[in-house]
Amino acid sequence: MDYNKNANKSIECSVFQCKHHCCCDNFCALDRIKVGTHESDPTVNQCTDCESFERK
Repeated sequence: MDYNKNANKSIECSVFQCKHHCCCDNFCALDRIKVGTHESDPTVNQCTDCESFERK
């Protein structure tokens, strides 16, 4: 699948290890993503996770 054609300009992403990352742009190819947390009381962005991530 050519993810560059499907870049979602509403979802910026710089995680090139993800199979949904558009290889030549810093965008995600998904229509929507799920964001979660691994903390009981998140206070900074490092406490959040993209739960739509899938390793290439």
